[in-house]
Amino acid sequence: MADATSRSITFPEGFLWGTATAAYQIEGSVAADGRGLSIWDTFSHTAGRTRNGDTGDVASDHYRRLEGDLDLLAALGAPGYRFSIAWPRIQPTGKGPANVEGMDFYRRLVSGLRDRGIAPVATLYHWDLPQSLEDAGGWVERDTAERFAEYTAMVATALGDEVELWITLNEPWCSAWAGYGEGSHAPGQRQLGRAVAATHHLLLAHGAAVGAIRAALGSPQVGITLNLTTFTPATDHPADVAAARRADGNQNRLFLDPIFNKSYPVDMLEHYQANQPGFAVLREGDLDTIGARIDFLGVNYYSPQTVASRERSQEAREAGYNVRLSEPSPVAEDLGGLAVMTPARPVTQMGWEVASEGLTALLVRLARHYSELPIYITENGAAIDDYVDTERRVHDPERISYIDEHLRAVHSAIEAGVEVRGYFLWSLLDNFEWEHGFSKRFGLVWVDYPSGERLLKDSFEWFRRVIERNGLTASGREVPTIG
Repeated sequence: MADATSRSITFPEGFLWGTATAAYQIEGSVAADGRGLSIWDTFSHTAGRTRNGDTGDVASDHYRRLEGDLDLLAALGAPGYRFSIAWPRIQPTGKGPANVEGMDFYRRLVSGLRDRGIAPVATLYHWDLPQSLEDAGGWVERDTAERFAEYTAMVATALGDEVELWITLNEPWCSAWAGYGEGSHAPGQRQLGRAVAATHHLLLAHGAAVGAIRAALGSPQVGITLNLTTFTPATDHPADVAAARRADGNQNRLFLDPIFNKSYPVDMLEHYQANQPGFAVLREGDLDTIGARIDFLGVNYYSPQTVASRERSQEAREAGYNVRLSEPSPVAEDLGGLAVMTPARPVTQMGWEVASEGLTALLVRLARHYSELPIYITENGAAIDDYVDTERRVHDPERISYIDEHLRAVHSAIEAGVEVRGYFLWSLLDNFEWEHGFSKRFGLVWVDYPSGERLLKDSFEWFRRVIERNGLTASGREVPTIG
């Protein structure tokens, strides 16, 4: 049999190909048509929070360029498109009746996708909490979960069966731990107990939203997207093994266990018991709500993690790893772990290691230890140092190589019996990359931020051909010619 890295492969019939975006990262027009203020508006306008002080005020200007961007999707030939709905466009303060103009934008988006034969995949929350709710405590407070269920019911009723797949939350780990624990994301807090409480209320919001969607629609397909990865100890020393286990507990099991097992991991409950408010916000019946039946799991994967105990940084160096002792975040310091780099592995512009075998291992673990539910890869992609050459072209062979490797990893998981039903590449457009501003480019389409001009990268044509053939050729990384 040919090696998996070079042989031709075909994905199952009906495999759902697509790209993914998020509202605050691409829409711009932050004050248009009654949209309210979000925590990312506030965060990005706070000095020192984002690179170069970049904001999403204009971003990729998608709100005003909707029809043209829908035409790009049609040209790509992808049968699916994952987008997010900006809560502040629907409820400017997070409460009250729907803002008609905001809802109409998403009606036009969904209708435009359907007209082009593209299945809409809607994410209800991709981090843009209305600022008014944050002022009242944000995700640390139970009331925010209740407001989210009300917002969800409005959107589900308005868009109805036109949406193919409903995703309640995108990466609640980032909302809770990057937002309330590390402070690198909005709202920029650094308190572990608040991150724990936010975790619980985000999961509670997810469960309540599942119920709201089912109540509004007949038989919807509902799931959640988690950012999951593998955590491998740097050595077999017990301290490294324990550090990797804690990291896995914080990012993976803290979310998977309540969703699929209706319980939090015992070791994580014990680890965070001294942090207030923490799990003191847990009430009877909450875990039943969180564990509401879902129809699929969305998985965002970019890179694996190798973990050493912080006290064993020198030993990790001696074992051959690159160790960068930057100032730790409160989360990493509390977990006692240190992410170390494998010298032989390439990295993306984000500094993330490229090791696609981690995706196969993750998918197999999910199917064997949590659920045999269908899985969609809802994000996967690479930030590359793209540039426009003198012929107005963007050549990105590193991105093509990254995607090719990871698609082969997905296919290996399918061969191992995992039911992966689709793959959504991050991202359609270059966009506002959160705290990194506009310094990182993930898109298949180059965006010139001053003018908004779009240019198709080589990866756009390459991915179009992958979709067209529903698979990869033996020479799948060959760079196509555009133009």
